[in-house]
Amino acid sequence: MKNITKSLIALFTVLAISCSTDDVEDRPVVTPVDAPVLLAPEANNSYVLLPENLENQAERFVWTTANFDQDVAINYTVQLDKAGNEFANPQDLGSVIGSTQLSVTVETLNGKVVAAGGEPFIEGTFEVRVKASVNETSEPMYSNVATISVTPYTTETPKLWVPGGYQAASGYGDNWNFGTAPQLASEGFGLTNFEGYVYFATAQDGSVEGEGFKFTTQANWDGTNYGDDGNFIGILSPTGGNISVAAGYYRVKVDTDPDVLTYNLQSVSWGIIGSATPTEWNSDTDMTYNPETKKWTITIALIPGAIKFRYNDTWNVGDAQWNLGLFDASKTGENYGGETMSYGGGDIPIESAGTYLVTLDLSNPRAYTYTATLQ
Repeated sequence: MKNITKSLIALFTVLAISCSTDDVEDRPVVTPVDAPVLLAPEANNSYVLLPENLENQAERFVWTTANFDQDVAINYTVQLDKAGNEFANPQDLGSVIGSTQLSVTVETLNGKVVAAGGEPFIEGTFEVRVKASVNETSEPMYSNVATISVTPYTTETPKLWVPGGYQAASGYGDNWNFGTAPQLASEGFGLTNFEGYVYFATAQDGSVEGEGFKFTTQANWDGTNYGDDGNFIGILSPTGGNISVAAGYYRVKVDTDPDVLTYNLQSVSWGIIGSATPTEWNSDTDMTYNPETKKWTITIALIPGAIKFRYNDTWNVGDAQWNLGLFDASKTGENYGGETMSYGGGDIPIESAGTYLVTLDLSNPRAYTYTATLQ
């Protein structure tokens, strides 16, 4: 019985070795011969991508068949990267087996362009190619490269970061730290008017090393970094120097439209006004800014009535509203303060008499909030 068992084991071993050897000998040798040729898109094609078209076809990529000297299934992958990057960070737009064309939607192209380093709403230059491969052991082949221009989009509200040498003293973490730097927000995606509030505890001289600040399109130095154009009259430059400012709390506005490129720093202080306050609608009662909480606060005796928040003791200058009230859907653009408050918005009701802790939080750009808590 033992001899029979040993014989069977030996037989299976021989068969196993034989099968493995035959498989290796019978496996076709795949030799790359002719790379695919990318036929479409043509070089220098331009694409302006829009979110309302996200499900539409952006492009149909077409190429010729690759030749691996065998009748084998070929996997084709369309790749994209930033021009000049030599496909060090290739983004796969999609893959097909056997077919020589691939339809790519606006949504897919947009996502891959952004992943490759494209900035939303800014035209960038990218390269596309086709990769042809058979298996992991064979060398892939690559088509010719076509250069295209793409303007991607984002449905997120664009932000600007405000890193600078003022942060440590002003309650924003370490100096020049993007992670804790205050931000500005635009009116909406695709729009270039930014706004927010920034506290500068100390004066900043942009000509002194380590001082001043900039506006950046990313939370790092890899995007566009706006500074002063050198004339110090509120003109931005993507290659400008650090911006200077006197100490104070500022309403900051920036327009990054290439035809505008301006910034405005308006020193402001906040108070409350209204029929519920001791001075009614005649004058403000000043609030105090707390750098630790990033809020304006006041403890005050109020009576039934209404209040609003007003800065610099003025209702408005020109078309600019200098007060914040309850959210008003008709107040947009310049008067947009968020889903809770609006510039020039409605009166805030006070129902009961008593001592209130009133706060105004402007630390989240264009998403301003308040509280009025009876003590």
